[in-house]
Amino acid sequence: MKVAAKTANEAMAEAMRQINPDVVAAYPITPSTEIVQIFSQFVADGLVDTEFVPVESEHSAVSACTGAAAAGARVMTATSSQGLALMNEVLFVTAGLRLPMVICEINRTLSAPINIHCDHSDTMDQRDTGWMQFYAEDSQEAYDLVIQAMKISEDAFLPAMVSADAFILSHSLERIEMLEDKDVQSFLGKHKTPFSVLDTDHPITVGPLDLQDYYFEHKRAEAEAMIEAYKVIKKVFNDFGKKFGRKYDLIEEYKMKDAKRAIVLMGSTAGTAKEVVDSLRTDGEKVGLVKVCAFRPWPAEEINKALRNVEYLSVMDRAEGMSGFGAPLFTEVRSSLYDENKKPDTYGYVYGLGGRDVKVEDIKKVFDDLKKVEVGEKLDRNNYLGVRE
Repeated sequence: MKVAAKTANEAMAEAMRQINPDVVAAYPITPSTEIVQIFSQFVADGLVDTEFVPVESEHSAVSACTGAAAAGARVMTATSSQGLALMNEVLFVTAGLRLPMVICEINRTLSAPINIHCDHSDTMDQRDTGWMQFYAEDSQEAYDLVIQAMKISEDAFLPAMVSADAFILSHSLERIEMLEDKDVQSFLGKHKTPFSVLDTDHPITVGPLDLQDYYFEHKRAEAEAMIEAYKVIKKVFNDFGKKFGRKYDLIEEYKMKDAKRAIVLMGSTAGTAKEVVDSLRTDGEKVGLVKVCAFRPWPAEEINKALRNVEYLSVMDRAEGMSGFGAPLFTEVRSSLYDENKKPDTYGYVYGLGGRDVKVEDIKKVFDDLKKVEVGEKLDRNNYLGVRE
């Protein structure tokens, strides 16, 4: 293994280089531009065999990737925010055609107002497109998850996006351990594809008009594929851990064995939250953290198991739920727990929109609020953390 200091952007670009995709089509958008900029240099230097296609928009980028995937190629791209939103139409097409693909996605808020910093509104906007979604806590996870997502995507015949928080991870240096190129290729194995439109010996129709007669059945089959992807993810994570010694799962439990108060969240904030948990544990408080790594497919079974002994729970969302009962992660967690006989009293917090910092004292306040509920104080079901009155 090679130890290096890398930003998440650099780490993701290195993972792409080691994957050596057949086609990368891309259009620049802050703060993910650097991923494909670095990768384009790898192409220019002859370090990969990739056909790099500079296109006129993010819609065109994912369209070109989808066409290449339909032709049997291993494909990747990168984007953020409005770029991912512009891809929306084609994301449904890629998933509906069951095509493997990986997007390196840097989480950036959606306009308006215009903002280039971190929250999860862009990927939450695409959570029901049929794409698997993985969230990294740090640059090491961003690197590892891109490699694993490629294999998962090709084994499940579903596209995947790997998300890392804008600037907090994308432009911050961290120590990472990179695998050997040959080991990445060995782990991925031969590229798998459900079909190729270039296979003239076995002609098929791709993307036909599909009305009342069969559309419902085809969407049901796609939904079933996402359910089946759960097992694929577990296997690939397990194989990666055995081979390289870095274990992943759909969720990570941090000091949850005897936790009575807990927080559920995603992304880089998990690192800050772990510091708070450690501090409160030193003071004798039974607190813990559940970090969601895979948001799609949703790991309901793991969530319920992790929270089985928790009495008071806060779910922290870096996205606004607008007209929903709560923000996206909160509603998923609460829905998962609904049928449980014993479940925690659950509260939601929206935080960090537009890149606003979340600090140790902010996380501590969330735990303190739960402590107040424990002694009978009232707390709103949905709350905002760190917003000015």
